[in-house]
Amino acid sequence: MKTFCEIIKEQVAANYLNLETAIKTYDRNALVCGTPVWRYVYHTIHSADKWLFNPFVFDEPPFHEDGMDKPDNPCAVELSDTELLEYLKKVERKTADYLDALTDKELYEYPPECIYTRVELVLMQFRHLNIHVGMLNGQTIKRTGKFPVVVGPNSVDRLKNGLYDE
Repeated sequence: MKTFCEIIKEQVAANYLNLETAIKTYDRNALVCGTPVWRYVYHTIHSADKWLFNPFVFDEPPFHEDGMDKPDNPCAVELSDTELLEYLKKVERKTADYLDALTDKELYEYPPECIYTRVELVLMQFRHLNIHVGMLNGQTIKRTGKFPVVVGPNSVDRLKNGLYDE
């Protein structure tokens, strides 16, 4: 039988793959509430990087500018899609390593200086990632009339035919 941490790892890997597909199919300059969509991509990845582990003990990535994680805040930094995908891969590796080292018992514990349990942090990020993948895919569907592929842990092979459900 799989541990809860193993199940989480499988599901979060699928979530990250869905975000990667959304990034590969979106229009980075499309606007959401007046903000380029790439800012929401950064917001989503940054949130996973910070909130999946411990938002109260966190070192910002080197390219981060104060407030950059809030899409409505103006910022001087503009990350390319390549940089966003590289950041996503870094967070994906960090997450896999974290979950590999975590026990099911530790899921119900509070990380240092944190007001949420580890399982709460994981569930909050599942919700958050899915909201933003849906927003990104909605933009793509509206623009292209095609639906980006969405995978689960047992359906990753759906991407072998391309990035869109056709």
